[in-house]
Amino acid sequence: MRSAQPAASLQRLLALAVAGLLLTGCSGGGRPNGVPAGTPPSPGGSASATSGSAGPLQPLPEALPAALDSYYHQQLSWQSCDQGFECATFKVPLDYGRPTDGDLTLGAVRRPADGAGGAKRLGSLLLNPGGPGGSAVQYVEAVAGSYQAPVRAAYDLVGLDPRGVGRSSPITCLSGDRMDAYTAVDSGPEDQAGIDRLVAADQEFAAGCREHAGALLGHVSTVEAARDMDVLRALLGEAKLDYVGKSYGTLLGATYAGLFPSRVGRLVLDGAMDPSLTALSGNRAQAGGFETAWTSFVRDCVTHEDCPVGRDEQQAGQQLDALLGSLRSQPLPGGAGRQLTEAQAVTGVIEAMYAEFLWPQLRTALAAAKSGDGAPLLRLSDSYYERGADGGYPSLMFANMAVNCLDLPPAFGSPADVSRAVPDFRQASPHFGQDMAWMALTCAYWPVKATGVPHTVRAAGADPIVVVGTTRDPATPYAWAQALAGQLESGRLVTYDGDGHTAYGRHNDCVDSAVNHYLLEGQPPAEGLRCAK
Repeated sequence: MRSAQPAASLQRLLALAVAGLLLTGCSGGGRPNGVPAGTPPSPGGSASATSGSAGPLQPLPEALPAALDSYYHQQLSWQSCDQGFECATFKVPLDYGRPTDGDLTLGAVRRPADGAGGAKRLGSLLLNPGGPGGSAVQYVEAVAGSYQAPVRAAYDLVGLDPRGVGRSSPITCLSGDRMDAYTAVDSGPEDQAGIDRLVAADQEFAAGCREHAGALLGHVSTVEAARDMDVLRALLGEAKLDYVGKSYGTLLGATYAGLFPSRVGRLVLDGAMDPSLTALSGNRAQAGGFETAWTSFVRDCVTHEDCPVGRDEQQAGQQLDALLGSLRSQPLPGGAGRQLTEAQAVTGVIEAMYAEFLWPQLRTALAAAKSGDGAPLLRLSDSYYERGADGGYPSLMFANMAVNCLDLPPAFGSPADVSRAVPDFRQASPHFGQDMAWMALTCAYWPVKATGVPHTVRAAGADPIVVVGTTRDPATPYAWAQALAGQLESGRLVTYDGDGHTAYGRHNDCVDSAVNHYLLEGQPPAEGLRCAK
């Protein structure tokens, strides 16, 4: 997995998105405390990264700067598109600090509220599937018809591709064949030759982004994407932003709340990220999250006759390590002239950790790999990267790396730094820690400096914000949801005691009914609400 922060595969998120408006299965619990504070990033998106303790993200002035007036007063021209949806484009400044330096064109889609059952229209509800790099346009088009019926009746469902993604001036870095090579490089090197290959791959990736993305590469931060959302809010005619964000979408939504607290409407942040973490601490915590998910998978696996990794947790770990070790020296045939390498096998396993419905597929893939067939695991890896049947890659991973490297100073400055940190990563995750430590090296070679630093988000004065956390979430550990809910002055935590990445829309009656009631009635869930699996 050549990304050390949540990367939302569209296929994965689509399968997590469907739910009903149901009303059972809840229990109470406690609310967490906040986390230490840090230095805020620049709302303009053009400050240099600095070191030091973090403080809360400061809101922008309420008054609209004259230089941005034309952007906030565009006219959206919605046109029929994509089998029943409406599409529009609009302009935003490349650099909010210097709006005369040029524009970006962003793309949005909407499904108008259907008013079923005589429902009153409540306005526009922006949806973001995460990433960074996930296409909200594709997401809305794929899930709108099966979204929660009462919400669908009351809201226009809107998807805005963040800058650098999909229909919004997408970033590209490598051709399909070079991206294939990049995903195949050993992500857990054990000797100098392996380290050299990994460094060369990271440098090629960074150089490709610099060559193809140009100035845009320095202007895809989460702060800038949040400011883009405020432009769209105004163009939609909404006084406040109503929003559901998953995974990285929670960081985007929380950033919006920090910058524009008085414009916060009904915000749902599901699978929350903690903005106070450094890249190093976040990557290490995420490694622990995938280890927790692997343990849950194994405990389920051993109850099935077709479990290919033994009959207990110790055997399963040993067999996974043996498989990955063998792939370092001898990749397996992956079909269509391709091979399954150790890095792609790790990515395939990681992909299946995101949702329980992928566990049977992983059992089949691990069994096939033990028999010498790497194709099923390679398909899981391809799904993670959204590799197309034609061998092409969308903007997902290019934007993912660009946003992550811009939002925070790099976790490591050199291979020596990684080597020193590997023992801590292994302690957090015996099976994935080494790989995930080395995955965090790419930003050391990034061609533009980070503009953000760790910070808290208080959003003082904002309406209630609902944060949803899953206790065994692999990609966004539950502690992150606790931390974010504690930072937000109006945060309200909903806990889902279960597995998988994100909770809303995954057929848990308790979570779904609590969130839907909030979206439809404006009533936040009870303090400390805890939902059982």
